[in-house]
Amino acid sequence: MSSLRLAPMLLRPSTQGAAVLALPVVAFGVTTWLLGIVLGGARAFFTWSGSDAATYQMLAVVALALLAVPLATLGGSAARLSARRRDDRLAALRLLGATSGTVLALAVGEATILALVGAIVGASAAFATAPLIGLIPFAGEPLGSSAMLPPLWSVGLVVAVTLLAAASALLSMRRVMVTPLGVARRDAPARVHWAVVLVAVALMGVVYAVFSSFSTLGEALGIAVLIAILGAGFGIAMLVLNLLGPWIVGVQARIQVRNASSPARLIAARTVLESPKAAWRQVGGVALVTFVGVIAGVGSALLGSAGGDFFLADDIRTGLIITVVGSFITVACTVGLQQAASILDGRALSRALHHGGMDVGTMDAARRWAVLSPLLLVVAVSAIAAGVLVVPLLGMALLTQPLTVMITGGVVVLGVVLVGVGLLATRPLLRRVATAHVATA
Repeated sequence: MSSLRLAPMLLRPSTQGAAVLALPVVAFGVTTWLLGIVLGGARAFFTWSGSDAATYQMLAVVALALLAVPLATLGGSAARLSARRRDDRLAALRLLGATSGTVLALAVGEATILALVGAIVGASAAFATAPLIGLIPFAGEPLGSSAMLPPLWSVGLVVAVTLLAAASALLSMRRVMVTPLGVARRDAPARVHWAVVLVAVALMGVVYAVFSSFSTLGEALGIAVLIAILGAGFGIAMLVLNLLGPWIVGVQARIQVRNASSPARLIAARTVLESPKAAWRQVGGVALVTFVGVIAGVGSALLGSAGGDFFLADDIRTGLIITVVGSFITVACTVGLQQAASILDGRALSRALHHGGMDVGTMDAARRWAVLSPLLLVVAVSAIAAGVLVVPLLGMALLTQPLTVMITGGVVVLGVVLVGVGLLATRPLLRRVATAHVATA
């Protein structure tokens, strides 16, 4: 087919730059690397058979629950970027007569290859850094070689990340199969349904009620079951934040549209309102890491006030640090990917605004406001949500401890800085996209 012969030319690197091609590879690599490290550590705990083994195993499950949503967000962002960055050229193939299956196979195939390369690099990095992770002491002794994933596990991890990336790319490119103009037409994104908000609030209420009954449950259940419930509760709360996030961002944008004081702020509010879910994806990582940061701050304050020289207290503090660091690495990669994807998705509007007389500086200011304004809102909401869940467990006093406030504030500041760096790093891409001639797209 002629369209297939044109495919290599249409899918070659373009004016978007090689960085857009490298970003998904790096993201999939980081995702696989972090998963390999966390799974290796969790596997090490599950080889223990001492009296505290169940406690360490359940704490590992809690850490996995806290990192699962940010890592899933990062992997999905990488898949969307690798699939969406070619949509104009895929539209050209579709108009030249390529079937929907051919176009879909090209898009998903490229995303899958990038994911496979990144996953292999990430699994290799996890293998190389496993000896360093093995030096971290738990229960008074280093984890050692037990922190290293077996080869079969590493292969399974690569396969799992690749398949998940392919599925995410398939979902993000589903419009290609509608009509020959499907990939070129920008349909209005679906708004968050009110039922989603009700479900999210109901789930949060259930978690709060369970946490409020912890003192009663402790008499009937063992420590392992309580920690499992704790991990599940925090995991559900993070999923609730993902459900409520787009709705909260949309409500804020509607208010800002009515009260915009400058063209940049009006464009920013309209951009967010066009797709609250896309706006949430750009700041959701920082919101989730803020949630983790509040829990880490309260946990550190609790351990500091408890005193004593217990291995478990030191090990929980070490686990909190590892979880927060892993979350920040994930956020840093997610921010860069989301900024690049946002610029590519809005390139038609950027070109139209630029050719209509708007300078890149104003467009960049609108982009900054479209990101930073929702960011500050969702960070506050996430901190409050984490605090609400912690109060029935540990009381209000720990939330006001200097150590809690310091750690939470540091996490928020570092998260905002990471977003700012992501905005600055992708500004050259915005300039290239806005100033490019339509024919070079």
